[in-house]
Amino acid sequence: MKRKREGFEKKSSEIRSAIDELSSVVRVKPAGVHQDTALIPLKPFLSTCNLLLQVLDKIGPTMAVLRQDVHQNIQRLEKVCESDPLIYSNLIEILKKEDSDGTARNPTSSARALLWLTRSMDFAVALLEKLTKEADLPIEQAVESSYDIALKPWHGWIASAAYRVALKLIPDRKTFICLLMAGYEDHDKLEVDVQSLVSLLLPLLDDIHSILRSFRLDKLKST
Repeated sequence: MKRKREGFEKKSSEIRSAIDELSSVVRVKPAGVHQDTALIPLKPFLSTCNLLLQVLDKIGPTMAVLRQDVHQNIQRLEKVCESDPLIYSNLIEILKKEDSDGTARNPTSSARALLWLTRSMDFAVALLEKLTKEADLPIEQAVESSYDIALKPWHGWIASAAYRVALKLIPDRKTFICLLMAGYEDHDKLEVDVQSLVSLLLPLLDDIHSILRSFRLDKLKST
């Protein structure tokens, strides 16, 4: 029995792992702070994106397009960081470099990758909150509402149409919650962790949105 319990405790959920990752983040809030002194660490943000990507996977084929987009954007930012880890470990430095080069608005820029990753995280946070707080809300409505808030305003008609088709492939709420429950003893503990994750993520996402606005990148839409 003891071994079984130890094995359970070692099995960490994606949500718990994301909490641990974000808890170590030290950043300078950019609101009212000059860009030269603002700090938003890249690696913890990308690690959290990867972990939340696994949460999106649980929704199934519906999130295939979004998942691919998130994965490609993570890779793009990782590549930039690897080119000079000392400088580009700070997201601000990547934006400053592309802004200076005049490439920030290019379709394949790191700035756009960051913008869409941030919007995808907005979607994931909204979805997790709705599913844990609103017990009677069908998952289709939770996904649709989260999409309408975080992604729809920035998608063209092709992306929006593809999403509408994908909605038909969403699993039922019970199945999805059971998948999220992996590594948890009960729903209450899952809800506590979701709220902890949200409380850590929202300030970070707000910081990134603020920085994107300062570079006039926050209104860019999909090409």
